Amino acid sequence: MLAQNAYQQYKEKSIQTASPEELTLMLYNGLVKFIMRGIDAVEKNKTEEAHNNIIRAQDIIQEFMATLDKKYEIAASLELLYDYMLRRLIEANTHKDSAILGEVLDMAKQLRDTWEQAMKLAKHPRKMPELVEQAK
Repeated sequence: MLAQNAYQQYKEKSIQTASPEELTLMLYNGLVKFIMRGIDAVEKNKTEEAHNNIIRAQDIIQEFMATLDKKYEIAASLELLYDYMLRRLIEANTHKDSAILGEVLDMAKQLRDTWEQAMKLAKHPRKMPELVEQAK
């Protein structure tokens, strides 16, 4: 019990002290985690567990959509992508379809990995050519 309480406090402190970029990465990691849990639950025929995890993934996508900064051109493209992902999650939840969840998981992982690379580039702009080469 004490260990769990300490972990919860650590987690809360991490969130409170995180930069906006780190919070976004945490959300992407949460999205990936909940979709993976949803896939596992669907495959194990645990309907309620699948539903709850897919709903949590949907909530994260809706948060991304609500917080898009529309002054940037990329926001329109991200909004379309998030809308598609949200609709696919709803469909996956309705039909308990792990293949659809797998499709959305791939997109979520790509978004997370891209965000992580962008954070690295922002911290070390001189290493940009090296990181771009690694990404190829």
